[in-house]
Parts: sequence; C-alpha cells; structure tokens
Amino acid sequence: MSEHSPVENSTALKLMQATMRFNKAEFRHRKIVGIKMSELGLLFSIKKNVKPGTTGLMVSEISHILRVTSPTVTQLIKSMEKKEWVERTMDELDRRAVRINLTEEGETVVQKAIDSTMESFAGLIDYLGEKEGNQLADLLTKAYTYYEAKADPSAGGAIETC
Repeated sequence: MSEHSPVENSTALKLMQATMRFNKAEFRHRKIVGIKMSELGLLFSIKKNVKPGTTGLMVSEISHILRVTSPTVTQLIKSMEKKEWVERTMDELDRRAVRINLTEEGETVVQKAIDSTMESFAGLIDYLGEKEGNQLADLLTKAYTYYEAKADPSAGGAIETC
C-alpha cells in the first residue's frame, strides 16, 4: 500500500485525469446515429454468446452477461424489437422459455459498430505508432487484470472500500 492517499499521489491523479479525458474522447462518441450504448452492449452480447446452431439466449442469460436486471434487459429488447434488431422465438424444448436472437438488421448494426470502432482504433494506432499502440494495449490489459482481481476475492484480490 502507498503511504499517500490517492488524491495526494500525483501519478494517481494524472492517471485518473487521463482516464476521464479518454472516456470523453472520440472513442466514446457513437458514429452510428440512433444507437444507444446500452443497445450496442446488448447486441454485442447476443452476437458473441449465441453459438451457431443454438436457438438464442434467454433474458436471464443476457442479464447475467450484462450484469443488469432481467426487467432492464426486457425493456431494451422491447425497444430493439420495434427497431427490428432482435427477435424473440419460443424455445423448442421448453415452451415457457423465450430465446433472443439478432435479426439481419441487428447483424448489420453490429457490423457497422465493429467497423466504426476498428476505424477509430486504427486512427489511434496511426497516431501513436505500432510500438506505443501495443504498449497501451498491454498496459490497459494489465490495469483490467488488476481491477478484476481486486473485485474478485477468489482471484487473490481483496475488495477495498474508500
């Protein structure tokens, strides 16, 4: 542990300010008009977690993946059904269960978001250079690992309070 409080530590302050500025940067701005970040999160979760040959995800599975409540997911799904990005189908084995899948339009939206994000990061790499781009990626991965371990006591970290 550091003997200085985080606010007094100039490196911690510099890192905090840089992170806050990064969160406000172009990376956070949507280039695809009409799509909320919560919608993108749900679309990406479905895209990533629905395995080929399966019938989709249940709302409870999506809520677990996104770490939000089932009613929150249900509301998002309703609005995205109106936009024709997702569809509900009955589970073939359990008629009480409903499965959520991307529609063709939903697949298109996900691909546009991927393309836009890759374009943004390619620009960042052009700006930083390959070496510094890799260093940034390595440092961000290391920071993520630190915070995950800190939040998960079973991973050897301990949850600290302020």
